[in-house]
Amino acid sequence: MASDKTQRLRGIDCRHSWHPFTQMQAWFEENAPIIERGEGVWLWDTDGKKYLDGISSLWVTVHGHCRPEINAAISAQLTKLEHSTMLGLSSVPATELAAKLVELVPDGLTRVFYSDSGSTAVEIGLKMAYQFCRQNGRVKKGKFIHFKNSYHGDTIGSVSLGGIELFHMLYGPLLFETIAVPYPYCYRCPWDRVPDSCDLYCANKLEETLADNRDEVIAVVVEPLVQGAAGMLTAPPGHLRKIRQLCDKYGVFLVCDEVATGWGRTGKLWACENEGVSPDILCTAKGLTGGYLPLAATITTEEIFEGFLGSHEDKRTLFHGHTYTGNPLACAAALANIELFEKDKTLENAKARAKQLEEGLREIAHLPHVGDIRRKGLMTGIELVSDKETKEPYDYSARTGHKVILEARKRGAILRPLGDVIVLMPPLAISESEMSELLGITKESIEAVT
Repeated sequence: MASDKTQRLRGIDCRHSWHPFTQMQAWFEENAPIIERGEGVWLWDTDGKKYLDGISSLWVTVHGHCRPEINAAISAQLTKLEHSTMLGLSSVPATELAAKLVELVPDGLTRVFYSDSGSTAVEIGLKMAYQFCRQNGRVKKGKFIHFKNSYHGDTIGSVSLGGIELFHMLYGPLLFETIAVPYPYCYRCPWDRVPDSCDLYCANKLEETLADNRDEVIAVVVEPLVQGAAGMLTAPPGHLRKIRQLCDKYGVFLVCDEVATGWGRTGKLWACENEGVSPDILCTAKGLTGGYLPLAATITTEEIFEGFLGSHEDKRTLFHGHTYTGNPLACAAALANIELFEKDKTLENAKARAKQLEEGLREIAHLPHVGDIRRKGLMTGIELVSDKETKEPYDYSARTGHKVILEARKRGAILRPLGDVIVLMPPLAISESEMSELLGITKESIEAVT
């Protein structure tokens, strides 16, 4: 029985809140938990029930909730400066963070432009690349290549690069024209190729498209190694490296959207590092502040930056900015987050837990309605099917994935479905025993529903 406090808050929520990616008519009937506090990888609701945060609070929490070091960094910054614009000014945390980020990103990236979300980080990258071409003798270039099933955010520019029909189809009349090419979906390969022996056949489609449109294409935009919102679709080894090679061959920029894949999720700090790739533009957000405050960065090369330099009369300025660009509190949190990576040996723990996750998923893979399991580092998607032999999906109206996460909630874990793909993406700080518990709850919840 929900407490009076919970019932009061649910009443307010149902009367006034509008939740993202949520059919609110169904929401009214669900009595979802109202989270009141967190510690480590755990969350507690207003009734005192404890949940393991199996999705890092939507892929952002890195070192756990309420880390004293990040709390202290924000508190210390609060006594000095809560906010100051970067239009015509700078601040100590924003300046120091820019230098730190340049140390951490792949070679060749030297300039940091702040914003506040993954969507805006990508949108800024598009505008940078487009404007660079317009004012540096590449005026015929006006199109971007992206991958089918991609998700780069919800602003109009990032939606124009989106390839998930359910999310993006309705907004078609608002969007600018882009070129979509296939992304690897080895479990449901449209060419019936066999994984690991197809010689990256899907990359051939990208080369064909670049060859046909080389004079028009500005950049290729990709979620490196893992398409997150598409259902954790993992690219085969060498795919990202091949994209980099093709971009160089045809003289187009490579934009890597590391919003979900960055900050250790794939085993390296950046997914690009797994294949030794340096993009021309890297977009980051989510884990940048350890899950504390909204902050994003679009990080680019000196070549692109210098393409905007000129006299005032040249009007080559990047006319883009946000009110809270480089917010000092968020930048202080990000600096503390980065320090914890070294102090806690976060990547080492993440690699150990990824190995444990790989082993634990083998048992789940044998379940009769688990069609495919895709994993890179601590990013995992478990695709549920109604028929394992034919790979027949469940009917959309059955909401099978959603039922699984409700079962997990009963058992004390917060999971998130992408359709009928169950996502596991715990904080990098998760312990061995906590990972075992998460795997056990996931297995039991799938069995209970299917």
